Amino acid sequence: MIEIRHKTTGEGLLEVDSDTLVGANLSGADLSGANLTGAALQGANLQGADLWRANLRGAALQGANLQGADLWRANLRGANLRGADLTGADLTGADLTGSWLSGADLSGADLSGADLSGADLSGADLSGADLKYADLQAADLWHADLQGANLWRADLRGADLSGAETTGAIGIKLDTSTAEGER
Repeated sequence: MIEIRHKTTGEGLLEVDSDTLVGANLSGADLSGANLTGAALQGANLQGADLWRANLRGAALQGANLQGADLWRANLRGANLRGADLTGADLTGADLTGSWLSGADLSGADLSGADLSGADLSGADLSGADLKYADLQAADLWHADLQGANLWRADLRGADLSGAETTGAIGIKLDTSTAEGER
């Protein structure tokens, strides 16, 4: 039995009748403010889950389904989200510093104001994503799909956009010395 608790109050939020959260079905669960630091959630179904202000720092979420999840201001610093499905997820103001999102599907996701500095987004699908005011300094966007993405006032200084598809992206202005969103 695993009990997921609130990060500050310690209040029990959810009990899972299992020895592991790997592959767990937590779709639609209310886990706002949950402490899931370093949790092993590979392949878990968190579709539509409420993870508002949750602490997922260093969590293993490879291949997890987070479609439409509410991750508003969540701490995902250093989390492994390789190949995760975050289609339409709300990551407004989330901390994804140094996280691994290579091959992740973030199409249509709201990442406005998110901190993605130093994140690995190589090969990620960010088509139609809202990245206005996002911090993408030194992010790896190698071969990322940014078609139709909103990058208005995003900070792309030092980001690697080699091979990235930027057709129809809004607010992106590149020069030869740095890459940064139009100011």
